[in-house]
Amino acid sequence: MLPAVEPVYGALRNTLVVPLREALRWTIEGAHHIPVRGPVILASNHVSYLDPLVLGYLADRRHRRLRFLAKRELFERRATGVVLRAAHQIPVARDSAAAAGSLDAAVAALAAGECVCVFPEGTISVDLEPMTGKTGTARLAAASGVPVTPVGLWGAQRILFKGRKPRWRWGIAESVVVGSPVRIDPTEEVHAATDRIMGAVARCVAHARAIYPQQPRPGEGTWWVRAPETAVARVQPEATT
Repeated sequence: MLPAVEPVYGALRNTLVVPLREALRWTIEGAHHIPVRGPVILASNHVSYLDPLVLGYLADRRHRRLRFLAKRELFERRATGVVLRAAHQIPVARDSAAAAGSLDAAVAALAAGECVCVFPEGTISVDLEPMTGKTGTARLAAASGVPVTPVGLWGAQRILFKGRKPRWRWGIAESVVVGSPVRIDPTEEVHAATDRIMGAVARCVAHARAIYPQQPRPGEGTWWVRAPETAVARVQPEATT
């Protein structure tokens, strides 16, 4: 039960996250890597607009709320800004000096024992492969002393994907794999640390694909079916989150 002090988060959970429990066919491995209390950084790949809700369901199974680092543009829109602020999500001014302030807010959330979630790629991967990671996640881990718990998601792109018409269907499978936490030493070079984080995320994604239980339906196409690959994403030197 969510505390009454966060009615907006509770409303979002009940109207958006909870229905996914029945709408999707779940396979979840490694959820025990997410502690039920204390600070956590979740770093996930990003293949669908539904991924925040998928992660919300994952966290809910561990009795956790999520604080997402979300692009500032979403907070500037009337429709989403009020809701995101009321749900205590954290705005990120991407690729600017102001991004450091976002990390400060995330460090404060972690110090308060929160579960902070980051998409290190910064956007949806249009070819479904884990992309180059941005360095903000490694910086956050180094500044907070909290290890990064990698997550691999696979399946929701079949419903809601960038550049494709939504296909809302009951019973689409969703595979979620949570890996062992990756500890980042404050003295480690940030790009090397980011490579390690994205390598762990990529391994989770490969396993999520390997255990995925469904094949394309008639007329669906095979665009979302990709063989697991082992390439580790490279980091962009100028990236911030």
